[in-house]
Amino acid sequence: MTQSRPVKIAINGFGRIGRTIARQVLSTSRKNQFELVLINDIAPLDICAYLFRYDSVFGPYCGEVTAGDGQLNVDGLQIPFSVEPDISDLDLSDVDVLLECTGAVKSREIAERGLKAKAQNVLISGPASDADITLVLGANEDQLGRAKIVSNASCTTNAIAPLLRLLDDELGIQHGHVSTVHCYTNSQPLIDAPTASAARSRAGALSMIPTTTSATDLVGEVLPNLNGKLTGAAIRVPVASVSAIDAVLQLSRFPSAGIEAFLEAACAASPVLAATRDLVVSSDLRGRPESLIVALPEIMQVADRQIRLMGWYDNEWGFSARMLDMAQLMNSRA
Repeated sequence: MTQSRPVKIAINGFGRIGRTIARQVLSTSRKNQFELVLINDIAPLDICAYLFRYDSVFGPYCGEVTAGDGQLNVDGLQIPFSVEPDISDLDLSDVDVLLECTGAVKSREIAERGLKAKAQNVLISGPASDADITLVLGANEDQLGRAKIVSNASCTTNAIAPLLRLLDDELGIQHGHVSTVHCYTNSQPLIDAPTASAARSRAGALSMIPTTTSATDLVGEVLPNLNGKLTGAAIRVPVASVSAIDAVLQLSRFPSAGIEAFLEAACAASPVLAATRDLVVSSDLRGRPESLIVALPEIMQVADRQIRLMGWYDNEWGFSARMLDMAQLMNSRA
């Protein structure tokens, strides 16, 4: 994908995903691909600057970070920072893509506020049923069309959908089950506290917690050919970052070279998938930008054309990388 100038982005919501996106834009090789023109969050600027500088998962930012007068100063770059609760009251006429990262978009009216503020496009960092379309790179990005409000689905959907698309296209998927072993998130309390879910009311860092996942429903939306063919579940586990998928799939046919060799070659050719032969643990995959890293030593042939697959994904860093990729794709339309 080529671009004549950096994509101008604004981040609404400077939480886990918003700050991770900013880190990638400001401190990696992607800094020449994007211009961060605005950050908006209702939290105080000094706290946001502190949390950007010192990150419990990714470590301290390797550069200078200070809070200025209405701006976040990073390595000499002055990024305007606003605390507007209603983003439609801002002037976003210079923004190519608004990255909606509050996690609070539950209606189209909220998503449309970015367009009302004159942003050209809005990309939502999570499931959003009222978006124009839900897209996952490596799965259905060819369906983008002229959509202005796009959901980037969930981190788990980004992890499994490209792999399932690959397997279904090449080998055919008859049915299967996918479990995600997911690190705890801000949706869970640190100590037992009432929430809408009984299990998720338990302390997130003290137990393995069986729960649900939206990923299988989203896969059916992103890949209609698989709708109704998959079940899914989740277990929240007491680690702070990096999650995994564990899938058992019944295939229509088996690759002549064997499933391990097939997946190794296919992942090497994919822009969003990777594979490893190393015996790794979750912390080894922190900061990896791929949507999924298939663990080749964990592959099993369970029965005739039935396989068990496992893969790792950094649910923050990898998902944030896909947000930026999708922003580039949306901006690349003439």
